[in-house]
Amino acid sequence: MDAIRQAHWLVVGLGNPGPAYAGTRHNLGFSVVERLATEERATFSSGGIQCKVALIQIAGIPILLLKPQTFMNRSGAAVSEWLGQLRLSPADLVVVHDDLDLPLGRIRIVASAGPGGHRGVLSIQEHLGTRDFARLRIGIGRPGAGEAATDRVLTEFLEDEAPVVAEVVERCAAALRCLILDGVGSSMNRYNGRDISDVPSSG
Repeated sequence: MDAIRQAHWLVVGLGNPGPAYAGTRHNLGFSVVERLATEERATFSSGGIQCKVALIQIAGIPILLLKPQTFMNRSGAAVSEWLGQLRLSPADLVVVHDDLDLPLGRIRIVASAGPGGHRGVLSIQEHLGTRDFARLRIGIGRPGAGEAATDRVLTEFLEDEAPVVAEVVERCAAALRCLILDGVGSSMNRYNGRDISDVPSSG
């Protein structure tokens, strides 16, 4: 626990807990922080406050990865509590989440923005009393004809979408590394406004 409290960043992936939601569009935030943990050979464990946590390092910088287990619309409680425990400010927070307004395969980093209808983001902003924290938005595409947004986010990806999803999760992990090491501005310039295939590799 002492090592965890030395974290310089809190990176939160949003999703819903339980096997019924695994693999759904709404759980892309979980997938990205799980990818980062895997790359750093870390595993998630119970962090109390209805969440799972994993401690990693990127270029020697300690980072706590967080997966709230409160269901999406109550994510803010765990995020607020952990920021307090780590003695970090919203400037040291990155939230990773799905976004209906971006097409699948597109990501966007923002430094301050409204929730855009995302209930997990709204919960965090309400608990923190600010929207001034970095977010990594991951496109899942708009609902089809006759499909409600609430149904869209809880559907699983189609088989032919799987390669794009795998690539976007990998790119998101790279984007988070860029954000932490080079700053929000640099990561925005590198990753925003491009399709996945247009973004240069991090090598």
